[in-house]
Amino acid sequence: MSTEAAARSGVQWSIEADGHRAVLAEVGGTLRVYSVDGADVLDGFGTDEIAPGSAGQILAPWPNRIRDGQYEFEGESYQLALTEPPKRTAIHGLVNWSRWRLAEQAADAVVLEYELPAQVGYPWSLLLRARWSVSADGLRCDQEVVNTSGSNAPWGYSVHPYLRLPGVSVEDTVLHVPAKSRIQADARLLPIGATKVAGSEFDFSEPRRIGDLVLDTTFGDIDFDADGITAVTLADAGAGSRIVVWADEKFRYWQVFTADTLHGERFRRSIAVEPMTCPADSFRTGRDLVVLAPGETWAASWGVRVQVG
Repeated sequence: MSTEAAARSGVQWSIEADGHRAVLAEVGGTLRVYSVDGADVLDGFGTDEIAPGSAGQILAPWPNRIRDGQYEFEGESYQLALTEPPKRTAIHGLVNWSRWRLAEQAADAVVLEYELPAQVGYPWSLLLRARWSVSADGLRCDQEVVNTSGSNAPWGYSVHPYLRLPGVSVEDTVLHVPAKSRIQADARLLPIGATKVAGSEFDFSEPRRIGDLVLDTTFGDIDFDADGITAVTLADAGAGSRIVVWADEKFRYWQVFTADTLHGERFRRSIAVEPMTCPADSFRTGRDLVVLAPGETWAASWGVRVQVG
């Protein structure tokens, strides 16, 4: 266990166990590094970089986008700052550029916290608490949030890790997404409907190669196993290696992004696999939106497993 020097991404906290190593950054409480036996699983970034393409960030109290930053909740209207001006949307929540604090630390685990203050556009205060751990089973994140305000608060959550198999291009990656539908999006990447994936180019209900398909896609109607777990798999067909991103029953959607809008060497270099509790624009539509009562605690878990062929 070590503490690295602060930089643009802030203080760094490293955790290690059984050949697994992760580094969490103060800015955003971001997952900056994850490796297994010295091989990078996460397409992370340097300590002095600003997280590119929201790499490794926690997205809360909403994931993805809100149309025009406007929504109504329990009879009141709200306006959020437009943090994605070209698309006139409020994107990826309010906690990804804030400084999180260390609450607990051990050799194989760290707990980071952030107190979100009430503000214009989101007048509710929340306490977020993320426990990150590594073991022979992989990387795990246990996320909690408490509504510390005096009224009901809207809530959604996602996380944004970019993953890659060593030596395997995006095109040659074999993808499995246990989903029956996808959300159709307009030019602003906001939902306009849903359609079944069966028989379409977006059907990854059985593992197959991504090829030249461009994905920035929300998948829904997802399958869970008997233990209430859903999982997306990235595989190397030749070597038999796999990266499995799993999530518990709180997550109803998967977002898969092939990084085609990133620039330079990050263009289509890795794949973001994002478990989401709700789709884009859920503050407006109410679709799978969580409503936190005053004092209520919400909790969910997700993680990454690596299987070497």
